[in-house]
Order: sequence, then structure tokens, then C-alpha cells
Amino acid sequence: MKNLFKLAASAAAITVAAGSAHAAGETVCLITKTDTNPFFVKMKEGATAKAEELGMTLKAFAGKVDGDHETQVQAIETCILDGAKGILLTASDTSSIVPAVQQARDAGVLVIALDTPLSPIDSADATFATDNYKAGLLIGQWAKAKMGAAAADAKIATLDLNVSQPTVDVLRNQGFLDGFGVDLADPNVIGDEDDPRLVGSDVTDGNEEGGRRAMENLLAKDSSINVVHTINEPAAAGAYEALKSIGRENDVLIVSVDGGCPGVQNVESGVIGATSQQYPLLMASLGVEAVKKWADEGVKPENTPGKEFYDTGVALITDQPAEGVESISVAEGLDLCWG
Repeated sequence: MKNLFKLAASAAAITVAAGSAHAAGETVCLITKTDTNPFFVKMKEGATAKAEELGMTLKAFAGKVDGDHETQVQAIETCILDGAKGILLTASDTSSIVPAVQQARDAGVLVIALDTPLSPIDSADATFATDNYKAGLLIGQWAKAKMGAAAADAKIATLDLNVSQPTVDVLRNQGFLDGFGVDLADPNVIGDEDDPRLVGSDVTDGNEEGGRRAMENLLAKDSSINVVHTINEPAAAGAYEALKSIGRENDVLIVSVDGGCPGVQNVESGVIGATSQQYPLLMASLGVEAVKKWADEGVKPENTPGKEFYDTGVALITDQPAEGVESISVAEGLDLCWG
């Protein structure tokens, strides 16, 4: 894995990198869900460094909060008017954003979805992302192996993102359940399974307070929950605090996805049993490179063979490896973490 690595609102972008004399004609826009989540901060860092290296201008936009769809639409419109060659987008609403994306593509702008595929996925010219289903699958397989025979009688809670069920949310949730051995009904929907081990799901908005609230809600439904899947590590930290408040922090297995430095440190300290690490800096830097190639040669990026997107990698991080489940150590995860 080590080979992978050898504030804006709707009104205006922040220009964070400028290059050669012709760079004004080679602008790339980065549009993220927020500018506060460490994941998106690292994306901006990767895009900034690569834009400087390639002599491009980077303009960064972000929603005011996670789910701020309208700001992202306005940002796309601004980028079209500015003559941007490409847009790198992490969409808050993967389907509603499609008309604005199509408007950009019709104007000759290369649109690359980062991290979160659009719905349908081919609404963007390309997608650079973690295999989020695999990320969920890995933590599900690990949790099942860790539980051993007790997995057959587990009490499972899933702490998801929000009710709109964006693609990344569904993929992580369904991958986890698949890995744990739960029969999926419709793999495009959260919560339609009939496995008696599933206590329920609740939404977190991907933050610590939401994770605490969702965990409290589900514990009120069934206080015997002993396995918790969370959409990301901030939600996992909130779930842990809720469990700690009733003295159950040491007998519930929490698994998550992200790979940020605080999350990996929480694996090290035992707050999280295992997490699947993704690589936002790489997504963004590869995205800028692709826009540059589009600007210079008119060539669009290709997908990873056998997939509908370009896979930027994922690794399970734990210091309690399970037989048959590939993982890396916490020390390795700390070398690759972000935030």
C-alpha cells in the first residue's frame, strides 16, 4: 500500500494554486461536500499539490454542511462560466446533481466523481473512488471471524449516513452485511433484510454527535447489541461514547470505514476493532492529472479492468488480524492516514 504515495461557499471559490502563463485556460474545480471533514481537507491538499506541479489553477468549492446540494449546483455553474477544463466532485445528492453535471459535460468540461459515484455511475465521465462495497465487505468478514461461533447469535446495529441513502452509504452497509453473512434482499437498499440478528439501523450524518444519538436510539430498542457497523470513524467515536455511558464500551465490537488518523488511533486504542482505509489524497491528485490530460490531449481516464470506476485502493487496518481476511497493521495505517 505504501507504493500509493512515492473556505468555500456558493458565492465564490478559493483559488489555491496557480501555474504557468497558460494556466488561466487550464482551471480545475474541486467541489466537496464540506470543507471541514478531514477526508475532504486531504482531497484539497492532494488537488492543490498536483495542480501546482502541473501548472494549473485549482478553484475549491464546498457545501456549507453535508447534504448542501444547492451550493454544489451553483459551484458547477460557476465552474462552467469560468471556463474550467474539469470538475472533481464529491456529490451530496448523487442523482439530483446529474442535470448540472450533464450541463457541464455538454459544455466540454470533464467531470470526475471522487469517492461517491453518481447515480447512475456513467453520469460522470469517470469515477475515482474506493471500492466501498469491498471496504464494507472487509470489515464484515473481519467482524464475523472475530466473533467466531458467537456470530450466529450476534445482535447487529448499523449506523448509516442519512435517509437519502447515497451510493457510498448503501455500498458500505451492504458490503458489511454480506461480509458478516447476512443475506441481502435488494443490495441497493438499506434495511430491507430479514435476518433476525439485525436490531436495526439509524442515521448519523457522518459525525460524532449523530453517532452518539443513533447508538442511543438503537440501544433503547435492544440493549444487547454487540456488533456495530458505522458509516465512518466520527460516527464510530460517537457510538463508543454512547456505549461507554452505560458501561458497555468493552463488550461491543465496532467496525468502520475511512482511515483518517484519529480513526486509526482509535483502532490502536481499542475504540474501533478494525477500519477500512481509503485514500482521498490519491483520488484528488489522480483527478487533477486526468483533467490535465483531457486539456492537453482530449483523452478521458479509463476504469480499472472489471470495474465501473478507477479503484484507488482500500486496506483493512487492525492489530488483531483474522485468518483469511487480508489486513495491514495499525502502524502501517498510521503511515498512510490523513486528517
